[in-house]
Amino acid sequence: MRTYSPYLLLLALLTSACSSPDFDVVISNGLIVDGSGSEPYSGDIGINADTIAAIGDLTAFSGSIELDAEGKAITPGFINMLSWAPGDLMKDGRSMGDIVQGVTLEVFGEGWSEGPLTEEMKSSEYAANNRPEWTTLREFLDVLETQGISTNVASFIGATTVRVHEVGYEDRAPTNDELQRMKALVRQAMEEGAMGIGTSLIYAPAFYASTQELIELSRVAAEYDGMYISHMRSEGNQLLEALEELITISREAGIRAEVYHLKAGGESNWHKMDLAIARIEKARASGLHITADMYTYVAGATGLDAHMPPWVQEGGFGAWRERLMDPDIRANVLQEMRTPTNEWENLGLGAGPEGIMVVSFKQDSLRYLIGKTLAEIAAERDTTPEDVAIDLVISDSTRVGTVYFLMSEENLRKQIALPWMAFDSDAGSMAPEGENLNNNPHPRAYGNFARLLAKYVRDEGVISLQEAVRKLTSFPAENLRLSKRGRLKVGHFADITVFDPAQIQDHATFQEPHQLSTGMSHVFVNGVQVLNDGQHTGALPGRAVLRGE
Repeated sequence: MRTYSPYLLLLALLTSACSSPDFDVVISNGLIVDGSGSEPYSGDIGINADTIAAIGDLTAFSGSIELDAEGKAITPGFINMLSWAPGDLMKDGRSMGDIVQGVTLEVFGEGWSEGPLTEEMKSSEYAANNRPEWTTLREFLDVLETQGISTNVASFIGATTVRVHEVGYEDRAPTNDELQRMKALVRQAMEEGAMGIGTSLIYAPAFYASTQELIELSRVAAEYDGMYISHMRSEGNQLLEALEELITISREAGIRAEVYHLKAGGESNWHKMDLAIARIEKARASGLHITADMYTYVAGATGLDAHMPPWVQEGGFGAWRERLMDPDIRANVLQEMRTPTNEWENLGLGAGPEGIMVVSFKQDSLRYLIGKTLAEIAAERDTTPEDVAIDLVISDSTRVGTVYFLMSEENLRKQIALPWMAFDSDAGSMAPEGENLNNNPHPRAYGNFARLLAKYVRDEGVISLQEAVRKLTSFPAENLRLSKRGRLKVGHFADITVFDPAQIQDHATFQEPHQLSTGMSHVFVNGVQVLNDGQHTGALPGRAVLRGE
């Protein structure tokens, strides 16, 4: 239904004799999909400064900027629940890959966060090629805002980062003093506006953390109504056991919890998705607040560390690489890589017929391999895929970026339809230009959200447009405890998208991923137009968003 306000009539009378515009921006004649999940309705939106000032029939009013949205949807800006864009935004604040899909808030913190950092962490491999000028997570978010970014940014504090801060890369439990300092770091981040605490338990050194350690840290985040959000210990053979750990942490710590990129990896595990969904539903029915997010592809992206046992990675990358060069250790690693186990998550054994594709290298001399699978490279070298994996890690001196083909399309559709499912790209956000072209990201970096709206909403009708928008906007905003984002509502921040549902389309593929999505006409962030007729305006109005804002 159309919304009218007595305020609008009063405003019309007061300004009828005035020649200046009534609003900074008026978006008219659109189909308003307000984020609540309710039926769309025709209407106009007025923006003043960074705020939605009016929703209704604004034909009697003018704007400094006037946009006709006839035939297009007007929605709140989308929330990317898992973004790896910090490094990209430091180099290029435009966030091109996500902005052209309507993303107005990037959320960081899957296990690793950009703070808190020790001086040693700042100068080590943790900081890659950049020596951070910040120490705390909040300081990093402020650096991004000051530097200039097109999207808003928020972050969880990474449990891995906290562990490295106090324990380093050792496979052991923290001492009581170390644990108390870890809890103090979480408390500081929460007081400074972190969304909660994030984990990535499939990877070393996060793998070394016990359930009890995670409960202790989560109890601190729970004091601030934060969330525990986790890349669980397993998304394959031990999926149900890993899910049980997350539910236990939620119950024992008294904290809301979310599963990062829910999936059942490996064909032998596809049937477990129904069991996982049932277990989450049961936990929700018992009063626990358990949710999930996902990306819209049947392949995931990670590194070759996910194909090797955690013990060989203890001590950080340098120690890992050195061990791999020891013939005896290499032989043991090869045996474990080829042997099914429930002791750690070997994604290589769960990969489907397409196998494991390598997509990024640091060394120019290896980039000719981009787009090939380990099996293809092994055939060329007359060796095995496992040997190739070890050789590449040693030669490139990195974990090597990879794509693993693991999931089923049937499960993907089933997950999209779940009412408690949000969405993430689990990727960076960059422009298809310059040095970005040296490596192939997962296509989700350029197409995750457009793919949802094009393939699964418009073309296949898995969910309705209004339900998709709810899952992209108000649902994650409520989970993150954001009070004025996620809905088209008077008084809320003006994070707004305008697009034609019939034209929105992803184009990135695994073979040619550097292709921007199309169909998004306009995007506003905090009331400033960042996308105009599909073209980036160069505006950088993004802010650091803190819990409760």
